[in-house]
This record gives sequence, C-alpha cells and structure tokens, in this order.
Amino acid sequence: MAKTLVVNQEKCIACRRCELACAFKKVGEFNPAAARLSVAVFLEDDVYLPIVCQHCDEPFCMEICPAGAIYRDVQTQAVKINSDRCIGCRMCIMACPFGGVDYSVSEQQVVKCDLCDGEPECVLFCPTQALEYKEPTELGLAKRKKVARRMKELMREVG
Repeated sequence: MAKTLVVNQEKCIACRRCELACAFKKVGEFNPAAARLSVAVFLEDDVYLPIVCQHCDEPFCMEICPAGAIYRDVQTQAVKINSDRCIGCRMCIMACPFGGVDYSVSEQQVVKCDLCDGEPECVLFCPTQALEYKEPTELGLAKRKKVARRMKELMREVG
C-alpha cells in the first residue's frame, strides 16, 4: 500500500514550520504564501489544522481538468499537475472540497502538494509529528475521515 500524508490535527501547534519548509523546497524562499499547504488557525476554538491535498482515491480536480493536466504519479500515488499541460482555468481549485489546490500569483500557475516525490518536506520539519507520511491503516483512515469531516465543517464556517 502506498504511503500517504496523514494529518494529526490534535498534535498541530500552528508553528507553521510545515509552510516554511514547503515554500523553501518549492520556490527557494521562506514565504508561507508559496507553500502547497497552509495551517488554518481558529484561535477562539483552539483548533489548528494543516490543510493539504488529500490525494483522493477519486480526485475531483483530476476528473474536472479539461486539459488532462492532473494525473496520479504511479510511484508515489500523489495527484500531480503537469504545468506544461495546465491551461490555468482553475476548475481544479473550485472542484477540490478540501482546498488542496491553489493558484500562485507569483508563479502564475496552479499549485498543489506533490508529496515532494515521496519525501514530504513538511513532515521532516514538523516538530510534533502532526504531519506524518506513512502507510494508512484502518485506524488511520478512519481518523483521516473524521478530520476531513471536521475540516469540511470548519471550511463551511469560514466561507
């Protein structure tokens, strides 16, 4: 079974090192706005949640892409974007229920987590193991679904 990025919301302390590590890996600068994930901070509820592509089994972003620019990497099982094929329509952004796809103004292209080709930088720099890259277990999958439902509720509240 392929490894997946697992978010342990209860362990996140909103240090945002994941954002910095990701941005440095992808664009060579410590700019959280350039990261392929972001940490949603809800201070009033004491909830911090890394939001990142879930690399869904049946990704809506891939299904809706009119250019066929989104594909699954056979080796890592990551859902990736072929920037040479992407036409910038941003339909994938609208289709993703988890906010895992974004448009980078500075890069002028759609961007998302690609699991760093099987060695996610965000995981390496997470001090609390809120982000882990591992084979999903039944318990882990159940937890991911629970977190995804919670994230969906929070995203509806945010707008």
